[in-house]
Amino acid sequence: MTANLSRRGFLKTAAAAGAVLYVGANAKGAMAASGQADAMLNPFVKIDSDGTVIAIVKHFEKGQGPATGLTSLIAEELGVSMDQIGFEFAPSDPGVYNNLLFGPFQGTGGSTAMANSWIQYRTAGANAREMLIKAAAQAWGVDASALDIQNGMIAGAGHSAPLGEFVAAAADFAPSETPRLREPSEWKIIGNPATRRKDSPIKVNGTAKFAMDVHLDNQMVVMVRRTPQRGGTVAGFDDSDAKEVRGFIMAQTLPTGHGVAVYAENTWAAMQAREALQIDWDFSAAETRSSQEIRDEIMAALDAAPVYNVNKADQSAVSAAVDGAATIVEKTFYFPLLAHAPMEPLNCTIEQTADGDIVLHDGAQMPTGPHMAYQQIFGLPAEKIHIKTMLAGGSFGRRATPDADYQVEAALAFAMTDRSRPVKLVWDREDDIRGGYYRPAVGHKVRVGLDGDGKIVGWDHQVAGQSIMKGTAFEAMLVRDGIDHSTIEGVADNPYAIPGMAVGLTDTEKATSVLWWRSVGHTHTAYVMEVMMDMAATATGQDPVDFRLAYLGDDKDQARKAGVLKLAAEKGNWGNPAAGNVQGIAVHKSFGSFVAEVVELSGNLDDGIQIEKVTAAVDCGIAVNPDVVKAQIEGGIGYGIGHAMRDQITLDGGTVEQSNFPDYEPLRISDIKAIETHIVPSAEAPTGIGEPGTPPAAPALANAIARLGFQVSELPMSENGVAFA
Repeated sequence: MTANLSRRGFLKTAAAAGAVLYVGANAKGAMAASGQADAMLNPFVKIDSDGTVIAIVKHFEKGQGPATGLTSLIAEELGVSMDQIGFEFAPSDPGVYNNLLFGPFQGTGGSTAMANSWIQYRTAGANAREMLIKAAAQAWGVDASALDIQNGMIAGAGHSAPLGEFVAAAADFAPSETPRLREPSEWKIIGNPATRRKDSPIKVNGTAKFAMDVHLDNQMVVMVRRTPQRGGTVAGFDDSDAKEVRGFIMAQTLPTGHGVAVYAENTWAAMQAREALQIDWDFSAAETRSSQEIRDEIMAALDAAPVYNVNKADQSAVSAAVDGAATIVEKTFYFPLLAHAPMEPLNCTIEQTADGDIVLHDGAQMPTGPHMAYQQIFGLPAEKIHIKTMLAGGSFGRRATPDADYQVEAALAFAMTDRSRPVKLVWDREDDIRGGYYRPAVGHKVRVGLDGDGKIVGWDHQVAGQSIMKGTAFEAMLVRDGIDHSTIEGVADNPYAIPGMAVGLTDTEKATSVLWWRSVGHTHTAYVMEVMMDMAATATGQDPVDFRLAYLGDDKDQARKAGVLKLAAEKGNWGNPAAGNVQGIAVHKSFGSFVAEVVELSGNLDDGIQIEKVTAAVDCGIAVNPDVVKAQIEGGIGYGIGHAMRDQITLDGGTVEQSNFPDYEPLRISDIKAIETHIVPSAEAPTGIGEPGTPPAAPALANAIARLGFQVSELPMSENGVAFA
């Protein structure tokens, strides 16, 4: 295939060579190739002559469901069952497979996979259907409008045949810019609760290939002994003892100076040799603060005037309104650093082909990042770099960093060799927990004033913490007027119609490299907003649900937020817990979706509490795969509650104290007895689902605990007055 091959010529050549039909769509949902010469069709759908259909999935699968969701869209529009379609991950090519919400960048994140692919993938499937039908209609001498494809069969006007019979002939027909998309009344897969995940069987039977499963012939395993303090560098090292380890090959300081790479024949040898190194570190420019010092700096910033007036409110007037209110509710909150801790630690494998191309095997969340970095590191054009995306065992944001940290580390380790042997970089659990990329530490200080009727007259909200975007390649795009929106999202843009609200922001110095963490700023802003709403309702003797509804009007976002709030309250039997139990509720909008959760607790503060049930209601637009939606809400609830219960990353002299699950404990299955999820029927376009279940979880738990007489304003709960049974 050459660059000057026309679109139709490409189709004919592909069909003749392998009887394969490729269909693609561009950023607007129309076909990527026009009738112009030298244009090539970009693939989203692949159909073999035997009728096998493959969806080319541009978003990687880390457990959140795009391999099923995007495949469902193709299957629905094309007219095949989920058993008749498979999936492959797209190659790294942002010109074809870019995230439409990220611009010219290929990546998965921000709960955007379905939102940005909804029309794009349906269009691709519909075009494949129409091209095949036109080919069949021509062969049978019938009108194409009389034909349809169902369960992989083209049928109508007295004819019927498997779609594979017309793959080659379909290449003669140009795709349409506006193919007919099936009406909701025709859907058999979209919205069907019986649709099951495509990746579950291979994960159960062990045939699924994760990045950690990659074992290339003659590969070396590399593990890195990294600086224990951010900013530290290698002054020198002695590998005499490491040379005694069987399987040890060599050790070299990385060009960045942040660690020593140990090369070995296998992972165990790499681990043992790494521990045997004697390293002299230069900590002259390293981080030395403790967690308490970091907290003190954030609290001091909250007590001072904010640097940024986020919503341009008259802060003096708001403060005066609060001071003059009949009732004042105020609270200061603190949220510690948190690790991502996915089950599969970071890893990737890099090799060079006989042609000099570089191939990266990786659970690549943002392939454009390493692709661009590799062009610089190896001095190669983009077409000489290839990224083979594998399944990933979780991420929660960790596999997507602004500096492509672990992929660059692997490339540097490979570049220091003669490139005759592939290099597999492996992080262990301790590397990951101490890896230096964390949910930022953040503080909030809020004062709410209410009049004699219990109505809000002023809301003074100050935020201080560590910016994720500043100092990264994303700063120019995502920081406006000095404000990193990821720090205050969920406060400044919350749908509540709160009168007299002022939001201030102050950035504090980063103690570690900070990063987006499942639901980013919403992880702490939802907690503060929803705990404060509960506190205000309680202080004025109002029901927390009714109080919230008073600030949700007829605006679409407000109505949708009110809808999930009412549904969760109804299904969670709000106000009528089991004898001796207490309840808490929270509702939040994030990533375009609305989620409300009711937490019911048993027990007491002296003997420990038990989470009996979490009832969730979600409005994520059209629920393409209800089974996936429910799984993501359950996972998001567990992730949010589990971290709020027990977890934090603490520093001693700039060094992370936690190292593995015994001291950074994940949620246990016994921690939550039951989770029940209810999906709001909707005709709105699909929105995010991977993250929205997390933000309301911890505040709903906190609000239930408050019914026992204790208000949790600092996390984790287990370190701040709450015992769990």
